[in-house]
Amino acid sequence: MARYIDEILQPGERVLYSTNAHWIFYFPAIVAWIVALALFVVSRQVDIYSAMVACLFGSGLVALAALYWTVKGWFHRLSTETDVTNLRVVHKTGFIKRRTFEMALDKVESVDVNQTILGRILNYGDVTINGVGEGRETIATIASPLAFRSSITTR
Repeated sequence: MARYIDEILQPGERVLYSTNAHWIFYFPAIVAWIVALALFVVSRQVDIYSAMVACLFGSGLVALAALYWTVKGWFHRLSTETDVTNLRVVHKTGFIKRRTFEMALDKVESVDVNQTILGRILNYGDVTINGVGEGRETIATIASPLAFRSSITTR
């Protein structure tokens, strides 16, 4: 599958910076996999048959949820692109239902970064791009938001 940015580049336009959705989208799946594994280990330690079956059943249910969240996070990261070229900022989400945002760099008025404490530790955050006459667009939970902002504001 070709990248969206490669399909829309204009003659003389080149990609300066690319980022993606942060891996924190996998966090629910990671927690669920740990719980599923813990329930499985507990089922092997319990001597009571009904408790063992309940733990195995719970482990299976949680593993199914973990698999769903893993695929959902993977697909979100696969179908999200955020790029800065020498002419514009491009953000695309979705696969079948696609949503794109493009703003010329000369129309960018300001770029705001919002990070939580965990976001600062793990290097993710929300970036809001304010445009002159273009409105405001927020790109949520991207990796390396400060580097992304710098790639827009440094010309």
